Amino acid sequence: MKPIHNKSYLKPYRTSLRNRATPAEAFLWNYLKKSQLEGRKFRRQHSIDNYIVDFFCYEESLAIELDGEIHNMQIEKDKIREAYLLSKGIKVIRFENRFVFEHLEQVLDDIIKCFTPHPGYRELP
Repeated sequence: MKPIHNKSYLKPYRTSLRNRATPAEAFLWNYLKKSQLEGRKFRRQHSIDNYIVDFFCYEESLAIELDGEIHNMQIEKDKIREAYLLSKGIKVIRFENRFVFEHLEQVLDDIIKCFTPHPGYRELP
């Protein structure tokens, strides 16, 4: 099976996107970096084949996408991209930029709900 993550020819694009993060990406990154969210490690501007996702967690096979104005104009492309990621076993969760600022706790909670409980975890009755 050929590698699909962080292809070298996309490195300049990933770097550029990291350096030009939207305010919402920069804001959410403050809560995802350094494994702060339930101990899960996230990467910014991670590529999967020819697609670059805003945030990615290997452990959970979870991509997080933040949608701004541009996404309203490319809904069909986003659907194709999401279907491709799903076909690779990657869950995709999307938030509008505005929602990240206005409802951060809900955003973080929705991300946590996508996590698989660690072995030995059990919910209390």
